[in-house]
Amino acid sequence: MPSQESYRDVLLRVIDEVIAPGAASVDVSGSFPGEQVGALAKAGLLALTVPAEFGGGGAGPRAAADVVRELGAVCGSTAMVVTMHYAAVAALAAAGDGGTLAAVAAGTHLSTLAFSETGSRSHFWAPLSTAVPAGDGTVRLDAVKSWVTSAGQADSYVWSSRPLAGGADRPDGADGPDGAAGPDGADGAAGASGPMTLWLVPAGADGLSVAGTFDGLGLRGNSSAPMAANGVRVPLTAMLGADGAGLDLALAAVLPVFLICSAAMSAGLMRRLAEETAAHLADTRLAHLGVSLAQQERPRAQLARLRIEADRAWAHIGETLDAVESGREDALLLVLEVKAAAGEAASDAADLALRAGGGAAFRKESVVERLFRDSRAARVMAPTTEALHDFIGRALLGQPLLGEA
Repeated sequence: MPSQESYRDVLLRVIDEVIAPGAASVDVSGSFPGEQVGALAKAGLLALTVPAEFGGGGAGPRAAADVVRELGAVCGSTAMVVTMHYAAVAALAAAGDGGTLAAVAAGTHLSTLAFSETGSRSHFWAPLSTAVPAGDGTVRLDAVKSWVTSAGQADSYVWSSRPLAGGADRPDGADGPDGAAGPDGADGAAGASGPMTLWLVPAGADGLSVAGTFDGLGLRGNSSAPMAANGVRVPLTAMLGADGAGLDLALAAVLPVFLICSAAMSAGLMRRLAEETAAHLADTRLAHLGVSLAQQERPRAQLARLRIEADRAWAHIGETLDAVESGREDALLLVLEVKAAAGEAASDAADLALRAGGGAAFRKESVVERLFRDSRAARVMAPTTEALHDFIGRALLGQPLLGEA
């Protein structure tokens, strides 16, 4: 595991030697970046945010965002896989799952989130998955998950469900979900934001399957496919945190890491757009005028706008991290803002870079064309931009984030 002082040197070496050379191939083939992720694991970068007591780097979301930003500038698919892994590690750390964290620290384990479902779509806070005690110290999970990054590739899945049905075999002995209340006080069974429980589901569990394929517009190698659990059995000890408290754990530990890293991926993408546009302007000449595009005022202004947006996004992320690390009152608000702001800015920047590059940027072999497609993912990835805007408005008005306003 590299020290926190040296992780950037290790990261840049892995990017230069493994990730960058294979980025175009991952996009064209839509294949999972297994070699890239393996190189990151071997270098200790998947263990960067694992607490030091379990053998990891002990770093926080700032280092995670830095890693994802650099990856996002080179290979969006790899950046997305790592983002979801860091979010899963945050859940494991909050729940104190030392065994899995030690495996991540050893470089032998990739994890991810399995929240979004076919029935509730991007409303990850409203799972329809069921968890039923099996009477032998195990729990039966049944679900259809709609979009699971690293589906069929991860070693474990941080899995959401409704709370345990019935209380007899629950470790806390509490009532089932009919009597549970969500964070907004609404009834858990009927409310749109009822409670949920988190589980660690191993990849090899009987009844767990990848229920489809992924052929996306962008982030084509992130293997974001549907998954199904048909009578999957896990021990009660696979529960992460308390029964019914999974939403609190997700909001407190997982969501900040996911939103900040998602924003960092967009920031890295924008920085790369500016770099590619600058190279195009410098290398392209208008022969009939005897000048390069770099000598034209309008292209220079477009480049300036690209770099401003990239720097603005990274500054917003930095301010968010400052707020989170110091426990400021506006930390939650900034966490909610950062993915929405960066994701929309990245889409707009990709539009601008495509216009600035003209036909050269429009070709399939163009890095700008790939980044243009990758930039679209943040808008529709749960929580979507629209959902985040609603959360932000609720926060500004002093309303609960979920349930009735």
